[in-house]
Amino acid sequence: MDAVLNVVLPVFGIMLAGYACGRFNVLGESSGEALNAFVYYVSLPALFLVSMSRVEVSQIFNIPYLLAIGGGMLGTFGIAMLIATYLFPNRLGALGLNGLTAIFSNTGYMGIPILLLAFGDRATMPGVIATVLNGTVVLAVATVIIEIDLNQKSGGLAILRNAFAGVFKSPLVVSALAGLLLSAVEFPLPGALATFCDLLAATAGPCALFAMGLFMVGRSFTAGAGEISILVSLKLILQPIITAWLAYGVMDMEPVWAASAVIMGALPTGALAFVLAQRYGIYTQRSTAAIMISTLLSVVTLTVLLNILGIS
Repeated sequence: MDAVLNVVLPVFGIMLAGYACGRFNVLGESSGEALNAFVYYVSLPALFLVSMSRVEVSQIFNIPYLLAIGGGMLGTFGIAMLIATYLFPNRLGALGLNGLTAIFSNTGYMGIPILLLAFGDRATMPGVIATVLNGTVVLAVATVIIEIDLNQKSGGLAILRNAFAGVFKSPLVVSALAGLLLSAVEFPLPGALATFCDLLAATAGPCALFAMGLFMVGRSFTAGAGEISILVSLKLILQPIITAWLAYGVMDMEPVWAASAVIMGALPTGALAFVLAQRYGIYTQRSTAAIMISTLLSVVTLTVLLNILGIS
């Protein structure tokens, strides 16, 4: 538990720092939106570009690992959407963000450190692959769903055309794809540009978490408690169960890769779910509350999981 606490508490502490600054109006009323805009348009694109450019594309396609993680995401996403449709009906964009909140793991700022603590350098690549999958496929799918919702008045094929146009205008998707393209053609970023991106990238996680704390000032942590409880349960319990079934019962995987897949699925919801929600002004309170609560509860759930996996 000490190892998990050392990873989780700083994450939650940044959220609390943001909340405290907002509560006492240290940074002004519009600081949360400005900070989130900085994350969305500046620091995250820098992070995605430099990170993806350093990943060897050939190593990403570990098919059993991708199927285990992707299957856990897909199964949980489908169940989350089904539950939300019948119990918490809302516009399509909100339903999409409901599903995203239920599956989007905090791989970069919690997952990789936990894997390194558990397995050492052997787990670096599983952590990187999970982060690439999150940053490209999962965010792109969520963005498509939101854009379809926003373009419903277009009608017919124009809905899909406008939706995909919106996706490829997203700085997150464009920067991730650009980084992967640079990696594929083996073109390294120039040293000065790489350092520039590294400096900006280092601000992405802390700023997103801080902006979440600012956003929650004056808002109820208990609003939509039933929906948030289901989301947190899906994220911390159902997703790792589905992933474990695929990793150990269906796929033929090396032990470290199988355990890494399950740990990645068991992580709390990542802050990018909030960044996307606030960018579109949809589902912001629910996603923020789910991130904060799942992060707190993950101290217990991750500790139990690591013991089940024989890691202590």
